[in-house]
Amino acid sequence: MSCIILSSYCSPAGEMIVGSYGDSLCICDWAGCSRARADIDRICRSLGAELRRGSSEVTERAVDELSEYFAGVRRDFTIPVLFAGTDFQRVVWHKLSQIPYGATVSYGELARRMGYPKSIRAVAAAVAANPMSVVVPCHRVVGSDGRLTGYRGGMEAKNLLLSLEAAACDRELPL
Repeated sequence: MSCIILSSYCSPAGEMIVGSYGDSLCICDWAGCSRARADIDRICRSLGAELRRGSSEVTERAVDELSEYFAGVRRDFTIPVLFAGTDFQRVVWHKLSQIPYGATVSYGELARRMGYPKSIRAVAAAVAANPMSVVVPCHRVVGSDGRLTGYRGGMEAKNLLLSLEAAACDRELPL
């Protein structure tokens, strides 16, 4: 049986779990998230894999890229990701990956961009099920009024991620 190798990463926003399957990252989630265990089990079933604690070249690279992101020197993740979800979830997660660093979109706008303007709740559910936090930036999705809404890592983590990105973008503005 194939394996998902799980490692931990202590980020400035909280402890994260990173998991590799083959040459791809398949999990990057918040350790304190109530849904994390169920999602890991679902991903294992989907991939026909068992869990193993340890590290791999992929998890080490993920930790390096996450550390660079939190240090404000990385905007885009280059590590290959493997989306283990429904076809609809994979489409939503791919679209999340296209939200630019430092930008936010509402759930409604994301649904419109995907061609599903009346499926805001389905899009929101897929965003909430994203097991690739930070790497697939679901933290960049906000309410229709621009306010922060729920986040797997908690509202403090979401605020920290958006503040980090806003500060990096502000540093680039010419005086």
